[in-house]
Amino acid sequence: MNRREFLATSSRGLAAITLPFREFPALPGEASMGIVVHSYANRWQSKAASQKYPAFSNAIDLMEHCYKIGASGVQVVVKEWTTDFARKVRDKREKLGLYLEGSISLPGKTEDVAMFEKEVINAKEAGAGILRTVTSPGRRYEVFHSPQEVQEFKNNALTSLQLAEPIVKKHKVKLAIENHKDWRAGELVNALNKLNSEWIGVTLDFGNSIALMEDPMAVIETLAPFAFSTHVKDMGVEEYADGFLLSEVPLGKGFLDMPKMVALCRKNNPAIKFNLEMITRDPLEIPCLKSEYWMVFDGVAGSDLARTLRMVKQNRFEPNLPRVSQLSEEDRLAIEERNILECLQYSKDRLAIK
Repeated sequence: MNRREFLATSSRGLAAITLPFREFPALPGEASMGIVVHSYANRWQSKAASQKYPAFSNAIDLMEHCYKIGASGVQVVVKEWTTDFARKVRDKREKLGLYLEGSISLPGKTEDVAMFEKEVINAKEAGAGILRTVTSPGRRYEVFHSPQEVQEFKNNALTSLQLAEPIVKKHKVKLAIENHKDWRAGELVNALNKLNSEWIGVTLDFGNSIALMEDPMAVIETLAPFAFSTHVKDMGVEEYADGFLLSEVPLGKGFLDMPKMVALCRKNNPAIKFNLEMITRDPLEIPCLKSEYWMVFDGVAGSDLARTLRMVKQNRFEPNLPRVSQLSEEDRLAIEERNILECLQYSKDRLAIK
């Protein structure tokens, strides 16, 4: 997408969106979609000098904006919050009538537990009863290079979770591990079974596991019984020489069966919150046709690769997946906001999240 195409589609898209900006607190029982801070990857703590899309410097800025555009809550990083700031977040959240979920890092070793507990306490003070976390430094096929490294990752993850479990149990806060292009669904279930704790479950990402040759609906079916939270997204795909490209796209424009996925989550956890993670960025490369990719997978059938490549071919995003790196900072901020508004509208119209 070049600048001219972007400006044309952006103006049409914004004109079609009717979400009102709210002036009064949300009503009790409102169930509109919440927003993950990563949906605002371009705007969160941005250095861009934009008048129309000013940066969100902290959780309060994010909450105020998400409330105005009709979201019912946020999932945001709680790192380095002070007790005073946590209380300010609580006061703002209560005033706006929003829900809050936190995003937290795990303790890597015993010496980290005290800081982890402090962050749990602050998050709970602000009103977060669910804390999303990840257990790896990045995408499995990019950060690991051998089966031994993957096994070490799994061992370290279990150690971290075992350190965290008594803390979240003590404070009665649920810890939700994201399927973050690291664990395949069955591996994550095995880890949860080893932990055997009612306080540790899953942040169920709707699209990440496609990068690991997993069927997205099968992932939902496998992980929904353990889900405390969600990252809702729709996905577009496109072939490239070494495998395929994968990209978040506005809800309803990709190939995922969003209504069925939402229904399965609700069936397993009627109280679950639906958090939008619409990341506006260039497509990710999934190099599944390179031998290095397969060095970090053990026991994955060739049929999984064949099914995934067939899925990509059958669901190619037309005409091409959006690219934004060539756009100006202002234009990236504009298309990010447009994408989020489109997703909120779709969630109200088609997913009964309203």
